Amino acid sequence: MHYKKQAIEKMSRVERLKIINSVTGIKPANLIGTISNTGKTNVAIFSSIVHLGSDPALLGFISRPQTAEVGHTLRNIKSNGQYTISHIHPEFIKNAHYTSAKFDKDVSEFDRCGLTEEYITDFKAPFVKESSFKIGMRFKEAIDIKLNGTCLVIGEIEHLIIPQTAFVNDMIDLEQTNGVGISGLNSYYELKKIASYPYARVSEVPKF
Repeated sequence: MHYKKQAIEKMSRVERLKIINSVTGIKPANLIGTISNTGKTNVAIFSSIVHLGSDPALLGFISRPQTAEVGHTLRNIKSNGQYTISHIHPEFIKNAHYTSAKFDKDVSEFDRCGLTEEYITDFKAPFVKESSFKIGMRFKEAIDIKLNGTCLVIGEIEHLIIPQTAFVNDMIDLEQTNGVGISGLNSYYELKKIASYPYARVSEVPKF
């Protein structure tokens, strides 16, 4: 199939969502946990989390345009300055998937989707207890993307909770943590390590 711009624009909203959300390939599947000023917790699945830098340790994610029904995650982050990122594992993919439903702001997805809140000392936002790979984030910046009304949310890593078994030769092996990937809106994949190469230097590039 060859889709030109005009054909993409003529697709139905659902058809376009399914296709365009899949074209980047398999993406990381994560749950972002937040809490409101009134103590109401929120957790939602995101597939847009990206590495932005290691020093300082920055991660970003895309927040959809805010409406009365959508945007609780970003509102909580801006209010409290803290949030969590928890990897998804095969045992609770279904629970994680349904956090994408448009629940009312007074409904906690933790309760409704069968996930467990977990807290650490001096950190307000809830982690997902079922996850073995967790990141505590401090909000730094939100950059509005005028083209479509979304927002790039940037945070700095303050806590890393990683199982010791995930480390192989001083590197994180995501296959060992049973991390899950996502494509499109609702297709999930297991991660399998297929190769590992040394840091690429021009003098060491092999002949192909």
